[in-house]
Amino acid sequence: MLYAAGVGIGTSLDVTRTAEELAELAVPRFADFACVDLFDAVLAGEEPEARGALRRTAMSAIRKGAPLYAVGEQIRFVESSPQSRSLARGRPVLEARLAESPGWRAQDLERTEQVVGFGIHSLITVPVRAGALVLGVVSFWRSERPQPFDPEEVALAEELVARAAVSIDNARRFTREHGMAVTLQRSLLPRTLPEQGALDIAYRYLPAQAGVGGDWFDVLPLSGARVALVVGDVVGHGLHAAATMGRLRTAVHNFSALDLAPEELLVLLDEMVSRIDQDEAADGNSAPVAGATCLYAIYDPVSRRCAVARAGHPPPALVHPDGRVEFLEVPAGLPLGLGGLPFETAEVELAEGSRLVLYTDGLVEDRKQDIDTGLERLRLALGRGDGSPEETCRVVLESLLPARPNDDIALIVARTRALGADRVAEWEVPVDPAAVGEVRAAVARRLALWDLEDLSFTTELILSELVTNAIRYGSAPVRVRLLRDRTLICEVSDSSNTSPHLRYAAMTDEGGRGLFLVAQLTDRWGTRYTPTGKVIWAEQSLP
Repeated sequence: MLYAAGVGIGTSLDVTRTAEELAELAVPRFADFACVDLFDAVLAGEEPEARGALRRTAMSAIRKGAPLYAVGEQIRFVESSPQSRSLARGRPVLEARLAESPGWRAQDLERTEQVVGFGIHSLITVPVRAGALVLGVVSFWRSERPQPFDPEEVALAEELVARAAVSIDNARRFTREHGMAVTLQRSLLPRTLPEQGALDIAYRYLPAQAGVGGDWFDVLPLSGARVALVVGDVVGHGLHAAATMGRLRTAVHNFSALDLAPEELLVLLDEMVSRIDQDEAADGNSAPVAGATCLYAIYDPVSRRCAVARAGHPPPALVHPDGRVEFLEVPAGLPLGLGGLPFETAEVELAEGSRLVLYTDGLVEDRKQDIDTGLERLRLALGRGDGSPEETCRVVLESLLPARPNDDIALIVARTRALGADRVAEWEVPVDPAAVGEVRAAVARRLALWDLEDLSFTTELILSELVTNAIRYGSAPVRVRLLRDRTLICEVSDSSNTSPHLRYAAMTDEGGRGLFLVAQLTDRWGTRYTPTGKVIWAEQSLP
C-alpha cells in the first residue's frame, strides 16, 4: 500500500485532487471510511494559521449513508476530539473504541450517536505535516471488521499520511504561485476594449489549465480612424512568462503611439527582446526569453486596406463576406529576439463586412495535433455561424477547444467597417499663403453639410495653423483631409519629413504659438510619417 501511495498520490498539482487520491487509496485496503480535512488557507495556497476552521476536502467510503461531515463542510473540532489532539500534538491519535470515548462524543452528541449506530467503532487521526507546517488532519474509520485499529496500524497510517503530505504541500505551493501568476496576468491584459469605429470586435482569452502562460492581445486606436490589432505569445508558463508578456504588451502600446508601420514596430520589439535576454543573461538568476511571437495588423476604414506583419506567429485568417475562408499570405519572419533578418509587411484590401481572425498557437496546435491539422479545423469552423464576431468566437472555441488546454488561447475576431465617402472630404492646397482662406471656406461649407457648425471656428483655426506651417516649412504637394468618425479628424499632409514641435513662445517672439493653440483646442494631435512625407493630425470631440 505504501508503494501504491508513492506512485498514486500526487499525480497532479491540485490540493483537492491529491487529498482525494489519499482517501481513495486508503479505502477499502486500510479503512472503511477515510476523511481528509484541510485548513481553508491550504486550499487557497497559503500557509495555515495555528488555529482555524478546517474544511472537509475529500472523503472515501465503503458504503453510502455514513453520518459523517460531508465534503465541503466547514468543521471546528472541539479540544477534546481526537482530531484536535492530533493537530495540537502533531502526532497520531488512536481511539480504539469510539463508543467508550467521551472526548470524541463531545464534538456532537447527536451525530456521534448516529456514527456509532451506523456501525463505525474505531478511529485513527493523523495530522498532515509538511516540515513545521500542519496542513490538516486525516481520519481513518473502521466499521466492517470487528477488531479495532491497533498500534501497528497507527504506524502504517502515519507513514501513509506523511507521504501524502509532501504532495499536498507541493500542490499548495503551486496553487499559491499559480494564483500570483494569474493575478499578474489579469492585471496586464486589457480589461475592456477601447472605443473605435473601424471594427466590430469580439475576443476570448482562456488561460491554460496547467499554468499561466504568456499569450496576450490588444486593440489600439491609431490616428486617422485606423485601428491596430495585436496578438503575441511568450513561450513558457509561470510568473516569468506573464511578466515578460506584460513588458512586451507595454512596449507595443508605446511603439504604436509612434504610428509606425507593422514591420518597423516588430523591428523595435525584436531589439527589445534581445536587450531583455542580454540583461537577464548578465544577471545570471533569470532565464532568457525562450521564444516570443507577435502579429501586428493595422486596418484603415477609409481605404479598407489592412497591413499585416508577423514574427514567427501563425497567419491570420480572413473570412470574406460570402463565407469564403483563406489564410493571408504574410511572410512569417523569425520569432522575436533572434534578429538577423528584416520583417515584411503584406497589404490586402478588405471588403466591408469581412472578418479578420487573429489567434495564438494554443488554439490550433497541441501535443496530439500538428498545426496543419489545426489550421484546417479552424478553416472549417470559420465557415459556420451567422457571421457576427461573437458567434464566430463561440463556434471556433466549441470546435477547437481541447478538454484540458495545455497552453493559453487568445482569439480576436474583427469585422470590418468602411468610412463612407460622405464622411470624408479632401482638398489639394496650392503652395501659396493666399490658399489658406480658400481652405477655411471649403471646410466651413463641409462642416455645415455635416451639421457641425459648432466646430467651425476651432476647426478653421486649427487648419489655418497646420496648412500655413505646411506651406511655409513643408514641400508640395500639400493636402487637407477631414474625417467624420467618432471624432472630427483634421489631417494636413506634405512631402517633407520635418516635424513641428510644441514649445512655449517668449513674449517677444513673433511666432511659435500656433501648435500651442492646436494642442489646447484639440483632444489629441500628432505626426504620422508616410513613405511620401508626413501627416499632421488633430482630433476634436463631436458635440
